[in-house]
Amino acid sequence: MAFRSFFLSFPSKITNSKTLINPNHKFTLQFSTSFLVTKTPKKLKKKHKPKSSPRTNPIQTQPNRIIEFERIVQRDVLMRFVTRSKQYLSNQPEHVLQLDDAGKLHRELGFPRGRKVSRSILQHPLLFQTYRHTNGKMWLGFTDLMEELLAEEHSVMESMELDRVDKVRKLLMLSANHRIPLSKIHHCRNLFGIPDNFRDRVVKYPNYFRVAVDNNNDGKHVLELVNWDPLLAVSALEREFMVNEEAAKRKFHFPVKHGKDLDLELDDKRKLNLLNVLPLVSPYSDGSKLDVWTLEAEKYRVGLIHEFLNLTLEKRASIHHLVEFKEEFSLTKHTYHMLLKQPRAFYLAGTEMNWVVFLKDGYDRNGVLIHKDPQVVFNEKLYKYAQIQETEPGSDVGLESQPIT
Repeated sequence: MAFRSFFLSFPSKITNSKTLINPNHKFTLQFSTSFLVTKTPKKLKKKHKPKSSPRTNPIQTQPNRIIEFERIVQRDVLMRFVTRSKQYLSNQPEHVLQLDDAGKLHRELGFPRGRKVSRSILQHPLLFQTYRHTNGKMWLGFTDLMEELLAEEHSVMESMELDRVDKVRKLLMLSANHRIPLSKIHHCRNLFGIPDNFRDRVVKYPNYFRVAVDNNNDGKHVLELVNWDPLLAVSALEREFMVNEEAAKRKFHFPVKHGKDLDLELDDKRKLNLLNVLPLVSPYSDGSKLDVWTLEAEKYRVGLIHEFLNLTLEKRASIHHLVEFKEEFSLTKHTYHMLLKQPRAFYLAGTEMNWVVFLKDGYDRNGVLIHKDPQVVFNEKLYKYAQIQETEPGSDVGLESQPIT
């Protein structure tokens, strides 16, 4: 109690104490001490190097970097809000969303977490707009231009339906047991240009597909292949081999293990390594029966990823897309290192955690796609509009020549 009473009476003792009053306080107030340096200047502080992290560490070292591919990855990051918001709002009634709700959907709409969604909206004024409803609430929606672009994209998808059907058929032929969960196809639909309502369109092709319930996989709906088509079961690599055998041989690198005492010259090593390249293993064979750690299994996995990338719209895919089909394609956790060993066929861009694999054959020396799907042409047009901050009403001048950064 004595200890407690001391602290209760302590403030009054301070206020009543004359010893704490500075008799020269009027004199000291006339002089300012703001000029005194109380903190270490920023330029004199020791600069700490950021910690190494797979999230930020680039895959490629400076001499091996292909700037054109790295720019494509950066462009995807900049356009994430456009692509995701277009996808999400297109599935909303009247293509609108209350702004308060939009601020909570950073993952669905693709804007940085912790930032206001209005900041991303203002960066693309030709595509997105906000307006106040009669109830006083702010809403997010598309501009008239964006609605026109969506109609154009819809017509592109309608015209490419048969091509997309063949892509899904080939995916099923590549997969183990010739079946893939519909949820995985839907998750990677933009990679192949598959429409959102593809599941509803499956019933139009009973000779190709069948929807079943997988009781061993939480009752998920899976898409199964009905008929095997030998004409489709020919990979792009096999077609290239028939045209240019030497180019196909030089594409991959499977070194032969040998002792240093052989003292082989460089040309002799290349000839010896060619023995491991052939024969090629078709990605349309059953890779699940191969021993995982054999050379034949590695050839199969490399060829399968090569064919998988050929089926994509832009001849590239991210780690998340490959992981999605890990079981169906019999891939291992060493896929990243396996692809790094094939620099002639593949290029890995981005960071160690979020990398993207490019199929080099699909691009020219300037990093431009050799064959552009109509959906790719539309996407590039959309990106050009997304980068324009302002323009005169009804003017399209300079849009086609606008560079994509």
